Amino acid sequence: MSVTDSTIQNRTLTTWAWIEPADLVTATPLQQGPAKQKFDLLQPLRRMLERVDVKDRELAHRLCQMIPAQCPFERDVKVFGRTLFHIPPMCKLNPLYEEVSTLRFRALCYLADECGEDVSSYC
Repeated sequence: MSVTDSTIQNRTLTTWAWIEPADLVTATPLQQGPAKQKFDLLQPLRRMLERVDVKDRELAHRLCQMIPAQCPFERDVKVFGRTLFHIPPMCKLNPLYEEVSTLRFRALCYLADECGEDVSSYC
């Protein structure tokens, strides 16, 4: 048996096929008990930050200047080369960090997309 014969016999044909979405089987989620509603004291502030509509150039500039691009103030306090304690980043301590950073991102997008400004100075 030669190398050519075994190679020809072991060939497979690979093709791509389109599967209609109706042919797919969807999985049903497991039934869970009723979810407990916990009280969130900061929910009104979260909603207020999410509802801020950035449609003003000056407001967008102010937001980009006031909200830092990176999580500030993470420090290790060292004395004689030994770490005494670690100060966590402020974003870990701020319960509204996600909403505030999203607001800054929306302001950057408004300046870049709607106003056509260069936002590289804010990055």
